[in-house]
Amino acid sequence: MNPDLSHAAWFKSSYSTNGGECVEVSASFPGAVPVRDSKDPQGPALVFPADAWHSFVTALQDGEFGTV
Repeated sequence: MNPDLSHAAWFKSSYSTNGGECVEVSASFPGAVPVRDSKDPQGPALVFPADAWHSFVTALQDGEFGTV
């Protein structure tokens, strides 16, 4: 999976208030979720299958990784 990210609409979580240690995601690609470092917007992005990203976010919300 290697989508063209040049026109992606990126956003940060509203919970990202920790002084710039953030990631940004894009919902512009059906079936895929690109993720990048907000401090390096021109740098590389990781692209995850949407179902895998959903599982990860759900696990975070459920506290499966402890307190982060």
